[in-house]
Amino acid sequence: MKITAIKAYLPSFGRRNRGLIKVETDEGIAGWGEAYSVGPDLATKPIVDYISTWLIGEDPRRIEYLMMKTYQQFRFPPGGAGFAAISGIEHALWDISGKAAGLPVYMLLGGHVRDRIWIYQHFGGSSGEAAAEAAHKAHEKWGITAFKTSPYRLDLNSHRWGRVCAQAATFFEELRKHTPDDWEFAFDPHAKIFEPIRALQLANALAPYDPFFYEEPLRPEHIPAWARLRQQMQVPLATGECLYGRFEFLDLMAAQGADIIQPDICVCGGLLEMRKIAAIAEAHYVTVAPHNPMGPVATAVNVHFAAATHNFAILEYLNPMDSEWAHWVDDPYLPKNGYLELRNRPGLGIEVNEEVVAKSVYQHWQRTAPVRPDGSTGYV
Repeated sequence: MKITAIKAYLPSFGRRNRGLIKVETDEGIAGWGEAYSVGPDLATKPIVDYISTWLIGEDPRRIEYLMMKTYQQFRFPPGGAGFAAISGIEHALWDISGKAAGLPVYMLLGGHVRDRIWIYQHFGGSSGEAAAEAAHKAHEKWGITAFKTSPYRLDLNSHRWGRVCAQAATFFEELRKHTPDDWEFAFDPHAKIFEPIRALQLANALAPYDPFFYEEPLRPEHIPAWARLRQQMQVPLATGECLYGRFEFLDLMAAQGADIIQPDICVCGGLLEMRKIAAIAEAHYVTVAPHNPMGPVATAVNVHFAAATHNFAILEYLNPMDSEWAHWVDDPYLPKNGYLELRNRPGLGIEVNEEVVAKSVYQHWQRTAPVRPDGSTGYV
C-alpha cells in the first residue's frame, strides 16, 4: 500500500476554522485527521502540502518511521502550526491502518482497557444558580456529570485581584448548592495570570468547594514556576494544552509541575506521540485528561487513545450536534449517560462527509488580546 495524495481542508464553524486532513492510497483506502487551529489557520494547508512531498509513495502503515522522518526533515522544531499539520496527517495514517487491518485503531494499540470514555463539557452562567441550571440541562439530555467553566466573574484586568478571587469563590459555593454532590466541576483560568502568587490565591479561594481540577492558570514557558505552584496548592493542578511533544512534557513531569496533563492530540504530534507522553506520565503517577475543544474527527482519535491508555482520566468534549459539525461526520461520537461508547468498526469508526467539508467557506479568525485600563495588553 502506498500514499498517493494528502489533502487539507479548512471548514469553518461559527467564527473558527478546523484543519481536516485526508490521506489517500493506491488501494482505495483513505484516512482522516484533524489539525488544531493555533491561530494562523491558513498556514495549515501549505504545511500539509510541504510535508506531503516527503510522504507520497510511502506505506501509510509505517507510522513510527514516517513521523520520525518528518521530524528529522524539519530539522528545527516545527512549532504550533507545524505540529498541528503533522498531527492531522498522523491521525489519518492510523485511520488507514485500522481500515486495512479490519480493526478499530484501539486494537492496534494493544486493545481497550475500558469500555467507555468519561467526558466533561463546558458550561457557564451569570451566577452560580444559572450555571447550575445549564449543567442540569446537559445532564438531562446527555447524562453529563463533569463540567468545566471559567472562574472569572469579574474582569481580572480592571478589578482588584482580591475581589476577583472572592467572586469566584461565591460563584462556586452557589454552584455547589444547586447541583448534586457527586458532580465534578473544573475551573480554567486560561493562562491569563502572570504572577504565580495570584494563581495560588485564586486556587485557595476555590479549594473549599472541591474543584475537580484547576487548569492552566499560568503561561507554560517557565517550568520551575509550575513546580512551586503545585507544591503549594491544595487542589489538583492540570496543564499541557500549550506544550507540544514528549520532551516538553518530560520536563514538566520531572519537575513535578502537574497532577494532570492535558496534551492535545491535534497539536502534540498525533496519537503515537500522545501514547509516548502518556507513558512518561504513567511513570510519574500522572493522569491524562486530553485537551479537546475540537471537532468530531479529533474526538474520534481521542476515543481510541483513551480506550487503550490506562492512565487516561477524562476527555474534554464539544457536542457536534450543537454546531455545524453535525454535518461533517456521519454518525459522530455522542454521549450516552455521560460517556462515549467504543465502536467495533475499522479505523477511527467514523466517516467524514467530504462533500460538505469541501463546500465550507474559510472565515478569517484571530485571537485579540484584552486592553487593560492603562492601555497595555493582557493575556488572551
